[in-house]
Amino acid sequence: MKKVLANLSTRQRITMLAAAVLVVGGLYALLQWRKEADFKPLFTNLAAEDASGIVQKLKESGAEYRLTDNGASVLVPSVRLNELRLTMAAAGLPKTGRVGFELFDKANLGATEFTEHINYRRALEGELERTVMALSEVEQARVHLTFPKESVYLEAQQPAKASVLVRLKPGRKLAPQNVIAIDHLVASAVEGLSPDAVSVLDMNGNLLGRPKASGSLDGTEPSEATLEYRHQIESDLIAKINSTLGPLLGPEKFRAGVSVECDFSGGEQSEELFDPARSVMVSSQRTEDGAGSSAGAAGVPGTASSLPRPTSRPASGSSRVTRSTENITYQSSRTVKKTRLPAGSIRRLSLAVLVDQDLTWQKNGNGFQRVLVPPPPEKLKVIRDLVAGVTGINEQRGDQLVIETLPFENTLLIEPPAPPTTAPAPGGKAPVSFGAGPVKLDRKQLNMVGAGAGVLVLGAMAFLLLRRRHKTGKGAPSVPGAIAAGGAQSGTAALEAGESGASVEKRIEDQLAEREALQKHMDQQALATLNLAPVITKKAEVFAKHLREKIASGPDVSVQILKSWIREEEA
Repeated sequence: MKKVLANLSTRQRITMLAAAVLVVGGLYALLQWRKEADFKPLFTNLAAEDASGIVQKLKESGAEYRLTDNGASVLVPSVRLNELRLTMAAAGLPKTGRVGFELFDKANLGATEFTEHINYRRALEGELERTVMALSEVEQARVHLTFPKESVYLEAQQPAKASVLVRLKPGRKLAPQNVIAIDHLVASAVEGLSPDAVSVLDMNGNLLGRPKASGSLDGTEPSEATLEYRHQIESDLIAKINSTLGPLLGPEKFRAGVSVECDFSGGEQSEELFDPARSVMVSSQRTEDGAGSSAGAAGVPGTASSLPRPTSRPASGSSRVTRSTENITYQSSRTVKKTRLPAGSIRRLSLAVLVDQDLTWQKNGNGFQRVLVPPPPEKLKVIRDLVAGVTGINEQRGDQLVIETLPFENTLLIEPPAPPTTAPAPGGKAPVSFGAGPVKLDRKQLNMVGAGAGVLVLGAMAFLLLRRRHKTGKGAPSVPGAIAAGGAQSGTAALEAGESGASVEKRIEDQLAEREALQKHMDQQALATLNLAPVITKKAEVFAKHLREKIASGPDVSVQILKSWIREEEA
């Protein structure tokens, strides 16, 4: 190594020294990083009081620790994680920042009544905070209580109140039923506290549960709850009206509106009734005194009177007076009735139903005139009876029901039907008219109509063909039959004349060619005779009528056309 170092230049030595320093520093940094990565959270989201107590215990035990999240989280080596958690649990840490009823574990004989009262409130607030933090949505909670103030004067008495401040976990939200549950939870733990007197808010200052004001129940100061109650009643009544009149008039043929006036004043009513005709005995008292004479013991008490032969004693007597007294108290019968008046009773209903009118079109010259037809009075009476029955209208209470009929905007915007046309413009697509209104058919529907008309025409042609064949069988043969018969006769005559088979075959072929040419000529003549005008209209009825007239005027031509179609199909 000395020879190697002696042969190195100064620059090489400095380079090797720097590389060694970098390697040692890198190894040390790696070890430190591995050591820091081995630290695991012992507790997170700690209050300052709990964090200080945990750090003090860790210092006493000599364990390494790290503080993160501004002192809210304590990290310890993963090897001692479970051990230190058990140690902290034995010491009663963490305490979630507030003490509970363990505050009274140590008796303080010198505490005053005011100190005991304050400690009880602190302990109760701490227990409520722990209970609220047990909810899955709540990360941290603070509870403040105000106990009721008792007084002999009713005006000086103050009810209990409470406020709850919660910090929610990221991405979590308290539903309205959760807020109501917190209100009842706190109210059930404090004597004399009503759920309506509990305020719940989050860390952002949003009021989640608002105490109900006393004036909001008497109707003079409407609150959100009263408005929601009225809206719920109105929605239920409108739903009943729609479900009743929908099948009768249609969903778009009427509109209904409801206005409800509610009485939110509630209380208790006490009533006491006396019945003078009925009386009962309430109390009875009887006393008896008597008067008379009676003998009794006399003499001087002592030893002389106790001897076997006592001295004579003078007789003595007393008089008694007897007296009887009876006292009976009667009271009339009494009935005491206590009635609790519920808040939110319906004071008056106001309903309005608007019914649409029917629309008809009356022909006026070249166009149509709109005619509005209102519903008959009998139908309006049926609608009134149905609405009054389904909503419970009470005229004695002052309820009001209004039913009117007016045309709706959708009804007035209906386009009038197009006037009927005899011939459409060339190249145009005129709608096919069936009845009063225009019916526009697309290409597929027109093809179906044309196919139906073609089937009718084919049926008529087949009927005429059968009829003509029946007539032809009775009379002269038809042209093709004559041609076939002539060809057969010519062939027979040629054979009888002794002609060769080749000449006979050639003559038969010539006759068949002449027959086909004649048949083709007759088909062309029939097609020329059926000179149909170019169909530029799409009206199937006009086309079918035109075909029926042609078939009736020239049945022979129609038969020839049908025969040509049959031959084309067979080919």
